[in-house]
Amino acid sequence: MGPAYFVIAILGCSDGGGACAPVTTLQTHYSTAAQCTAATPAALIENSKFDYPTLVASCRPGRTKSADARQQEAGKRRRG
Repeated sequence: MGPAYFVIAILGCSDGGGACAPVTTLQTHYSTAAQCTAATPAALIENSKFDYPTLVASCRPGRTKSADARQQEAGKRRRG
């Protein structure tokens, strides 16, 4: 089973695009990798104010927790 959704991560890179570090992850969720990839050019334009020589937009699988994991966390919060 693949990821439930995809998100766009904006990466800031050094000169030449060698060493890149995540600077933000957008909150919009995309159902498919193709939808996410199609949205990256606009996302990069809208998020171009970071102080790096090069910015890159990359689609990443979203991270969702299983229902069991969410229930365990909810139980810990109630007890704590």
